[in-house]
Amino acid sequence: MELDAGSAEIVLLAWARHLGFDDEAFSFVSGSPAARNGERLVREDEDAESITFVRLFGRSALVAPAWAAAAAVELPDDQLSEHSVLLRISREHGGHGLGTSALLFADDLPLFQPGGEVTVSHGHPEAIELEGRCPPDDVNEVHLSRMDHHFTVMDGNEPDRKPVACGAYAEWQGILADMGVLVPPELRRQGLGTLAASIAAHEALASGLTLQWRTALDNRGSLALARKLGFADGGIQTSVLLR
Repeated sequence: MELDAGSAEIVLLAWARHLGFDDEAFSFVSGSPAARNGERLVREDEDAESITFVRLFGRSALVAPAWAAAAAVELPDDQLSEHSVLLRISREHGGHGLGTSALLFADDLPLFQPGGEVTVSHGHPEAIELEGRCPPDDVNEVHLSRMDHHFTVMDGNEPDRKPVACGAYAEWQGILADMGVLVPPELRRQGLGTLAASIAAHEALASGLTLQWRTALDNRGSLALARKLGFADGGIQTSVLLR
């Protein structure tokens, strides 16, 4: 599904705020002259704990200390999108970790109909229990425990009911729902992740939020799930942590 132009403006507003720019910096209608001309926006921040480069709906922006901004001046956006390039720029400053994430968005999604009755928990304990059954890398990418709203699909009968999948979201800049979904490895490829994510997504849409899906660029399973649900590609975020 394609993202409505008004929803794209909402996404650009949220990211402008997140990166520390003026609200209208990325706007297609009233953005800065640099943005309207397709030029990269740069904000120098000597206290930044990371270098962050974002490409979003044809816009690009860099937030970094002055030394990193200077090193990036002659580099095209395609190169700054590569994690290895940011690592090279920041090598002498202890650059490490993070990587490149795909950014996908949606303002409407088809409704996924489960095959039967579904029990959904909104509690934190069930989400935390589910994290304990998943690989640490998956847990660290999704960060269910940091999200505000959980929709955990439960299986079995009381008192032995167990969590089998969780869709969740955090309200991001007050206007986006930053989505996450987690399923234990032994229960994947059964449609549980699709179900949990769909439930969380429609709850967020009902609250008036635009949906955001961030996942590692090499996480094919997560990307496939987002696109199956109806999310549209919007850009990428590449970051490195500094010493």
